[in-house]
Amino acid sequence: MYSFAQRQDTRVYDEPLYAHYLSHTEARKYHPGAEKILRSKDNSGERVIRNLFLSNSEKPVLFFKNMAHHLVDLDWGFLSKLTNVLLTREPRDMLISYSKTIPEFGLDDVGYLKLNELSNCILKEGQVPIVLDSQILLKNPERILRKLCDRLGLPFKSAMLSWEAGPRPEDGIWAPYWYHGIHRSSRFQPYAPKTEETLPEMLEPLLKECLELYDLLRPYILQ
Repeated sequence: MYSFAQRQDTRVYDEPLYAHYLSHTEARKYHPGAEKILRSKDNSGERVIRNLFLSNSEKPVLFFKNMAHHLVDLDWGFLSKLTNVLLTREPRDMLISYSKTIPEFGLDDVGYLKLNELSNCILKEGQVPIVLDSQILLKNPERILRKLCDRLGLPFKSAMLSWEAGPRPEDGIWAPYWYHGIHRSSRFQPYAPKTEETLPEMLEPLLKECLELYDLLRPYILQ
């Protein structure tokens, strides 16, 4: 999102379906700042889709940063009107990071199920899924962003490779809980494997499930 926010032709939106997700799941009980999000953001995913995703804009490119699991209890028909890019992450690194903020969670919370549902939905529309793997992206941001822009029919802009450190006006009100690392950054940081961090033993069965789903996305990952 911060990368695309540097483009003059693009307007970005930070997780516009977050409140909808919280209002339709048990996640409101354990997500930090949940009640504040619910009070300040539109809880109706259908209205968000109608007012944002399918609306006209003063800029030709709209970038919606969404979480796959936020698409709960919604008609996915609107996805056929968008170009969908799926961002995924190696499951072990993801589970270690996620467990530092959310103490208890399951497969439905981490997105791999929904990412595969989205991938299958895109295939049924006759499209080839565009999948980014964060590890591959971080190892060579310019190469992957150039390939992504080519797939999107957009010219690559070198401005996408860096940004000013600190918060952005588009940040959701959940930024204080989740965005500490990105606020300290001013570019894509080199990939650093979490080899010195241990995955909690109780998450080993979940890791196995996530890896099986992650492997289904591999054929569509930009390299």
